[in-house]
Amino acid sequence: MIKAIITDIEGTITRISFVKDILFPYAAKHIAAFVEENQSDAMVKAQIDAVKAEIAKPDASLTEVINALQHWIATDQKITPLKQLQGLIWQTGYLQGDFTGHIYPDAYDFLNQQKDAGMSLFVYSSGSVKAQHLLFEHSDYGDIRPLFNNYFDTHVGGKKDASSYTNILEKIGFEGSEVLFLSDIVEELDAAKSAGMHTLQLWRDNQEKSDQHPAIDDFNQFDEALFV
Repeated sequence: MIKAIITDIEGTITRISFVKDILFPYAAKHIAAFVEENQSDAMVKAQIDAVKAEIAKPDASLTEVINALQHWIATDQKITPLKQLQGLIWQTGYLQGDFTGHIYPDAYDFLNQQKDAGMSLFVYSSGSVKAQHLLFEHSDYGDIRPLFNNYFDTHVGGKKDASSYTNILEKIGFEGSEVLFLSDIVEELDAAKSAGMHTLQLWRDNQEKSDQHPAIDDFNQFDEALFV
C-alpha cells in the first residue's frame, strides 16, 4: 500500500521550459553581479568556498569562481553550490514578481487529492530546497508549500544514485514498498526502483520511455491499482 509519494519537479509537476527558458536564463544573467555584490554575505561566502572546493582551487579568485559557475550553468551541471546560488538569485525574481512558479493544473489537483486522502507528500529535486520553497510559495496557485511534508535536494545525493533514495527513506521513515517516486527521467526512476520504491514516469515532453516503469501523460490517468 502506498503511504507516501516523492515527486520530482521539472518535467513532472512543472513544465521543463519554465526552468529552462525562465529560471536558468534569469540566474545566468544575474549570477556574476550577485556573487560580486554579496560575496561578504555568510550564505553566499559559503557557496563561494564550496565552488573553490569543487574545482580543487582553494585560492581561486572570485573571477575564477564566477567563470566556473557560468560554465556549470551553460553545461547544465547539477552541482550543489550552483543550485544554492541559483535559489538565492531566483528569490529576487519571485519577490519582484518577475515570474511565478509554474505548476501543471492536473498536478495541482492530484497533489491536493492525495493530501486530502492522507498521503504524505515529499519533493526531491536537483534544485536546492530554497529554490523549491520559492517555486511553491510563489506558484501559479499561490503558496502551496503546506502540501508537502518535507523537501530534499542534492545534499542527500545525486538523483541517479540509488543511495540517494535510500537516504531519503531513512529520513522519512517509510519502507521502499510504501513509497511511490514520480519523475520524467528514466535513470532517476531506475535508481528509485533499485532502492525498493514503486515508480511512475510522467511522459509530458516526449522523454525516453522505459518498459521498466509504468508511465502516464498526466495525472488524470493515475491509477493506484498499478502499484498493488
